[in-house]
Amino acid sequence: MLILLAFIIVFHITSAALLFISTIDNAWWVGDNFYTDVWRMCFTNTSTCVAITDQFREYQSIQAVQATMILSTIFCCVAFLVFILQLFRLKQGERFVLTSVIQLLSCLCVMIAASIYTDRHEELHKSHEYSIEVSEGGYGYSFVLAWIAFAFTLISGVMYLILRKRK
Repeated sequence: MLILLAFIIVFHITSAALLFISTIDNAWWVGDNFYTDVWRMCFTNTSTCVAITDQFREYQSIQAVQATMILSTIFCCVAFLVFILQLFRLKQGERFVLTSVIQLLSCLCVMIAASIYTDRHEELHKSHEYSIEVSEGGYGYSFVLAWIAFAFTLISGVMYLILRKRK
């Protein structure tokens, strides 16, 4: 049982780390001389970064991605704290339903963020507010990590739903 508990804790911490990296790191869309995420766009040849603000045409889409990624990270951290509390407070035989619900909310938020970015990426990167052509890029590793975090949070949410407290 102790090994299973250690695996669940490591899996949850890995999910949270993936969410933090994909939310913070600047590699959702990359090209030869630029990389961009939901916060800013950086040029590799001049080492300068430009914040994505409301001057961009598709700023509402970017704000939706920002908000849902932040929410998913917060939900994942709260789910971990609730799991630790429930670990000591639940009676034997009860399920970690509250932890599961919070973790599944985190899963839903990261899915919404990655889906919005996937759907709107053409409009996001055709904006004339960028000083260089960014439409000739591809998805970066932060975007991929967001989808991997979706899978991890979904799996851990289901694990918590199935898991019963044992001695």
